[in-house]
Amino acid sequence: MSETLHLSAETRERVGKGASRVLRREGRTPAVIYGDNQEPVAIHVEEKALARALGTGHFFNSIVELTVGGTVVRTLPKDVAFHPVTDRPEHADFLRLAADHAVHVKVPVVFINEEASPGLKKGGVLNIVAHELELIATPDSIPDDITVDVTGLEVGASIHLKDIAIPAGVKVVTHEADATIATIVAPSALKSEEGAAEAGEA
Repeated sequence: MSETLHLSAETRERVGKGASRVLRREGRTPAVIYGDNQEPVAIHVEEKALARALGTGHFFNSIVELTVGGTVVRTLPKDVAFHPVTDRPEHADFLRLAADHAVHVKVPVVFINEEASPGLKKGGVLNIVAHELELIATPDSIPDDITVDVTGLEVGASIHLKDIAIPAGVKVVTHEADATIATIVAPSALKSEEGAAEAGEA
């Protein structure tokens, strides 16, 4: 489970593009809290604090506790809009959570023990098909990532979803059980695939 992140927020009395520009000039990022059959709440958070949270690398699969007027609201980040030139966060959406409310999240797939794979040690290449998986999980069961151990795998080996340990209480919704997550291929085979793809595009 990803660590819980904490952000202080204040309610927005005014909404709209003009009010949002004023907030951004003051180093604040407009945001909204919605969901759980309650009215949306317009808020703003400190831009630097939001940027630090984004920099953790697991912002979108972490619970974010927003403190608004002395009340703590448990949320899941759903979207952040960035400025196209400066890449500054311009707006954020947070989904209000109930403890038993299952949510959709995308979680990265992480491969470990590559040095213990004979195929990779011989010069094979780990060809990753799925870099992330979409899961359904309750807030407290969202994993940081899905770990895949490649120990002992030779060139030609395929890793399927059914071969991976998925945490209890978590369901994968984007792939079938026999879907390929990664393969270990010889460098020549990978080059042939890339060449064929480039020829097809041409």
